[in-house]
Amino acid sequence: MNKRGHIDKPLLTLICILVFGGFLIFGSAAFGMLAQGAQNISSVIFNHLVLGIGLGIVALIITSRIDYRKWRKLAPFLFALAIVATALVFVPQIGLEHGGGRRWLNLFGLSFQPSEALKIGAILVAAAYFTAIRPHIESARYSLLGLGAILALPVLLLVMQPDLGTLGIVVAGVLAIFLAAGAPWRHIIIVLLIAPTALGVLAINRPYVRDRIVTFFYPSQNQQDQGYQIRQSLIAIGSGGLAGRGFGQGIQKFRYLPEPMGDSIFAVVGEELGFLGSIFIVLLFLLVALRGFWVAARAPDMFGALLAIGISAYIGSQAFINIGAMLGVAPITGIPLPFISQGGSAMLISLASAGILLNISRHR
Repeated sequence: MNKRGHIDKPLLTLICILVFGGFLIFGSAAFGMLAQGAQNISSVIFNHLVLGIGLGIVALIITSRIDYRKWRKLAPFLFALAIVATALVFVPQIGLEHGGGRRWLNLFGLSFQPSEALKIGAILVAAAYFTAIRPHIESARYSLLGLGAILALPVLLLVMQPDLGTLGIVVAGVLAIFLAAGAPWRHIIIVLLIAPTALGVLAINRPYVRDRIVTFFYPSQNQQDQGYQIRQSLIAIGSGGLAGRGFGQGIQKFRYLPEPMGDSIFAVVGEELGFLGSIFIVLLFLLVALRGFWVAARAPDMFGALLAIGISAYIGSQAFINIGAMLGVAPITGIPLPFISQGGSAMLISLASAGILLNISRHR
């Protein structure tokens, strides 16, 4: 094992392209919000550029230099800290409500979405746990009950907020680790049976879940909310044609497209850069995920492999759920496009997670 190896340059290059390209796309989308007369546009831009990209790059550099094996001992504490921070959004004095959900903390005049930290916290503790119980993975007591124990509090808190998009990403990252750890097929089948049952129970008891599902299958029935966003997104992407209208020349972002800097930013890409630009973005995320799995396959120990798989699954699944929602092939969840959409906390955690992945690549 090379303890002083170099980070994986192809992976670093892909991340740099996404961050720099995302900065340009974000800037173009920001003009749309200015034209719409957004009141807090300056704070949004500051939050994204300074707290997101600026601190995020610092976090990437730091985490890429910290030996990833040190995270194994810290994983339970970091996970507990993320759980507590996510629970604090329900405290009236510091929790913020927006768009029907309580997902943000307001501390010292700065807003932060703690559930973003819950993504990497859950992945860290899952990688540490399944590494520790690897010899007992065939036992349901250790595998299934352990999986349930890791997901129980995140599921409860994120359903209460509600934030099903983040919940889906947490579950995707933890399940990827569960599968890679060697979970037997009978346990995997049980999980696959429980998941749709749980979703059905949520749809019955939580109207907003049912509305999202109905909108996904019948977008024309909800033209003023999620259905409107899907329709305007498809119009923007379709109007881009093969090569797009040109960078900065999009029309939908100025008046019609909801959240052009947020979860709809891929629609801005489709309109301005066309099919070719959209495919390029999709390929970048696909290559990041595949390169992350390549790093995992060459990790020197089980913890490094599982951690790399979890981070790769988290970044890849979040990107493709966001893109799928804009194309109408996945429900609208409101999750950002990694490295591109607005959001200081999302960008910060994504870049810090990428730094951990880069550190694992040092030890291949």
